[in-house]
Amino acid sequence: MYKSVLQTLLLIFYYSFSIAQILNIPPRNQADKNGSQIISDIRNMPLDEREDFIFKEVSKGNIPVFYRKMSAVADSALIDGEYKHIVYYVIPDYLALGSNHNYFLCPMSPILGQKIANKLNCTLPTRKMVNQIWNAATVKIRPEPIPPGPEMTTIPVFAIHNSMVWDARRNFLSENPLGSLVSGNKKDVVISNLIYSSSPPGRVVIYGWHDVSGKNIQPLYAGHSDNYADYSHGIRLIQNEVYVDGDTLQVKDVLMSPKLNLLLSDEGVISAPYYPIK
Repeated sequence: MYKSVLQTLLLIFYYSFSIAQILNIPPRNQADKNGSQIISDIRNMPLDEREDFIFKEVSKGNIPVFYRKMSAVADSALIDGEYKHIVYYVIPDYLALGSNHNYFLCPMSPILGQKIANKLNCTLPTRKMVNQIWNAATVKIRPEPIPPGPEMTTIPVFAIHNSMVWDARRNFLSENPLGSLVSGNKKDVVISNLIYSSSPPGRVVIYGWHDVSGKNIQPLYAGHSDNYADYSHGIRLIQNEVYVDGDTLQVKDVLMSPKLNLLLSDEGVISAPYYPIK
């Protein structure tokens, strides 16, 4: 076991410094709108129009500059009596629009999250990956729930929660500047077998929102339709390319493998590791 932990730490060091991973997205134009301006623009948009707007903003590169350098996450699993090691790369916080100093952590439907992931050569995480990312995070933010109600799916409540999260994030800036790996501030929209096995079909699957002790508030849940997003939802992008004992694979190859799935899944094989694009 000690040998496995040491090998994992060595892999993190190697891949963090020798293979710097950069999100495949255009440079941000300084003239692009900041988070506050985007909130104002989308405040009264219907869902379809709002999600088209978000997709266009991400596609042209209007996300904070610090998101471009991805963070390494490493883990290992005992498979057929031998430890296998994996390293993959994630954006440092949940997907946001705007500038470094004024950004909007932007909830969205899983369909839009998948569409953005596809465009940027990324995937969404599994439940196990959410746990791995939380363990690797240097900034662990205490969840900030808002009392449930019909307004929790509206932009004004999204904006209130965005401000709450930023107030918490500021407390870590002196030791953990922007670009440090953050977790705990949102629930994750996740890849799961429940995407295709839930009844009725067409569901968003969420998980996470770990408190500072590591306990997740949100269990794996598929109770909402796939056009649903509330203030607590976040999109974490993971680069498709991963490294297993030095070999380059794709996340989908690992999740669909009868053996290697243990590295990234606690649900067994995930044969369709994506949301259907409508």
